[in-house]
Amino acid sequence: FRARVVLACAQGKADVEVARQLRCHPQTVGSWRKRYLAGGIEALLDEPRPGAPRKISDEKVEQVVVATLESTPPAATQWSTRLMARKMGLNATAVSRIWRAFGLRPHQRDTFVLSKDPQLIEKVRDIVGLYLSPPANAMVLCVDEKSQIQALNRTQPLLPLRPGRAERATPDYERNGTTSLFAALDIATGHVIGRCFAQHTSSDFRDFLDLVDRQLPADPDLQIHLVLDNYSTHKTALIRDWLVKRPRYHLHFTPTHASWLNQVERWFALLTQRQIKRGSHTSVKQLIASIESFMTEHNRDPKPFRWVKSADEILASITRFASSVLQAHSTKN
Repeated sequence: FRARVVLACAQGKADVEVARQLRCHPQTVGSWRKRYLAGGIEALLDEPRPGAPRKISDEKVEQVVVATLESTPPAATQWSTRLMARKMGLNATAVSRIWRAFGLRPHQRDTFVLSKDPQLIEKVRDIVGLYLSPPANAMVLCVDEKSQIQALNRTQPLLPLRPGRAERATPDYERNGTTSLFAALDIATGHVIGRCFAQHTSSDFRDFLDLVDRQLPADPDLQIHLVLDNYSTHKTALIRDWLVKRPRYHLHFTPTHASWLNQVERWFALLTQRQIKRGSHTSVKQLIASIESFMTEHNRDPKPFRWVKSADEILASITRFASSVLQAHSTKN
């Protein structure tokens, strides 16, 4: 706008004519004309503005942060913006800004379980080594089951998404049975082999391994490394006998309570988020069809997950976290 004012004035037009052309007041045109004549192009830029003075001191910010981290309100388990504002003599918006600046979320709570596996270090190094430096002439498959997936159907029709209104659904639903999905993720390609079973027994797992074996190259020199959790189904005599007859298969077990090391869990999370969580299924057959459709669509253009953390970084993070837990216990006691 300011440049257009100057260009119009440069054509010899009067302030009134320029104002009519640009739909502004003649005084505005005159003001920018004078600023340009006095300072040139630089004069058309905004001058630095100091902004409003801070109303909340550093001491008050520190008090909010310390109170959030080291105390709880009367008769409540965590602070809300309103409770903290009342205590500190601030408004809730100011408290919210302070919490955001320091990454504080008193309303949220995450869960954790520390692994007590005596072979934790060895297993982490083994599995992360497969991810970052897989052996030559080998495939690495992350295998697991997502058990007891429920076929849930809402008792009332969904109200669809509309401009300015989110999709709405009744919280009530009817259960129409369950299925269990076994899946194997190729870490190099992102391709997934999967099948749903009525149960998740050792026999079902053996049948799934048969399916995997049929779909993999028959080259006897190709070594197959399976990353698994410690579920008892994976360690029965039936599975051991299956492995003895197929020496190219090698099992690598994740530490206890460390399913996050298994990359197929990330794929299960995508399946849940994109298909199961908001799906409505009147039968197990319909649920299985939805799962298979998701898997087929995924395999049309699979993308591998990129593992970036080294074993040393993971173990250092676990050590820091364990130290925090021990410190919390000692403080409590």
